[in-house]
Amino acid sequence: MRRILASSFIGSAIEFYDFILYATAASLVFGKLFFAGMPPAVGLFASFSTLAVGYVARPLGGAIFGHFGDRLGRKGVLILSMVLMGAATTAIGLLPTSAQIGVVAPTLLVVLRLVQGLAVGGEWGGAMLVALEHAPPERRGFAASFANMGGPAGAVLATLVVAAFSALPDAHFLSWGWRVPFLLSAVLIGIGLLIRVKVAETPLFLELEDEAERRKIPLLEVVGQYPRNLVLGIVAGMSSYTVQGLMTVWAVAHVIGLGVDRTGVLNVKAVGAALTVVGIWFAARLSDRFGRRPVMLAGMVAGAVLAYPITLLLQSGTLWGFAIGLFLANGIVQGVIFGPFGAFAAELFPTRMRYTGASLAYQTASTLGAGFTPVIASGLVLAAGGDLWLVALVWALSFLVSASCVLAVREGRDVDLAGETK
Repeated sequence: MRRILASSFIGSAIEFYDFILYATAASLVFGKLFFAGMPPAVGLFASFSTLAVGYVARPLGGAIFGHFGDRLGRKGVLILSMVLMGAATTAIGLLPTSAQIGVVAPTLLVVLRLVQGLAVGGEWGGAMLVALEHAPPERRGFAASFANMGGPAGAVLATLVVAAFSALPDAHFLSWGWRVPFLLSAVLIGIGLLIRVKVAETPLFLELEDEAERRKIPLLEVVGQYPRNLVLGIVAGMSSYTVQGLMTVWAVAHVIGLGVDRTGVLNVKAVGAALTVVGIWFAARLSDRFGRRPVMLAGMVAGAVLAYPITLLLQSGTLWGFAIGLFLANGIVQGVIFGPFGAFAAELFPTRMRYTGASLAYQTASTLGAGFTPVIASGLVLAAGGDLWLVALVWALSFLVSASCVLAVREGRDVDLAGETK
């Protein structure tokens, strides 16, 4: 079980290192290198738009990889998703800029981001299910959280690596320094594959393996038989991803634009991601004791209450203001909501369609909650004349909507995963 949990954590961390690395680079360099000649604000907007492409692709990746994961098994699909992610990330590190090949550069950047989105779309569901479907019922929430902890752990690694190279003079950082973290992906993917190939297929899937050919298409079963669970799972999951999109992408660009030191911001972001891992760990353990719903609801209520104070901290234009706001948002709010979410999403669907259903819920939540948040937040700031009150209002309302969806779902802690789920 230790090897299974380690595989879930490390594999997820490596894939999300690649995915979040792109988000960090989009905040710092892509607007300057791939959208040169545009006003800075327009270039940043275009850079964030390419970021959103990866999030749009995530539900599609969840559907594609989920289909084969539900019909052929979890393990092989996880290996394929990791190879695709590593190839795309390494290629970004080798990509010429628009100054060298013109419009072809941003076009290729979008294509590679699309591949990243497809790959990570298949990663989380498989990594989470390999742990959850091996775990005893009383520890399902904790086991599933290892895939969730891998995401912010990957973000810590990505942010620290970029922060180290961002200390270079601007000319060196923009010419070659930003590329090194992307090229390191090839090494990390190799390590991840060595770990992942040693993990066995899950027992719950093996019980249904002989029926794989007689089963219907998992995506059609999810949409046709469990549409309510799917929609409620998506909206519930959006809350934690709204925090991520706001604080780890948009807020980074916002405070740096106010004059806060770039390297200091990245270091704070890494600490915030580490605190998210801790929050996920505690929240997942609590969800095995008290249930998924009460723990997630506590995080959503906290998010709604703290939305305006956090935006005031961001507007202060200080590193300490950004740090306190980020620690509250990521370490407490996101961690508490996200800790139980793996088990919460998995318990919405039966085994024969669990990879597809849980992946669609999670990945669509990420697309709607985080993929467009930087662009939307930038627009809300413009609409409010440079103030952040409108960002805070929309943020708080999104938490309240997500909380209502959690209340509409029955508690899944004691659900029998081998049976039907309604």
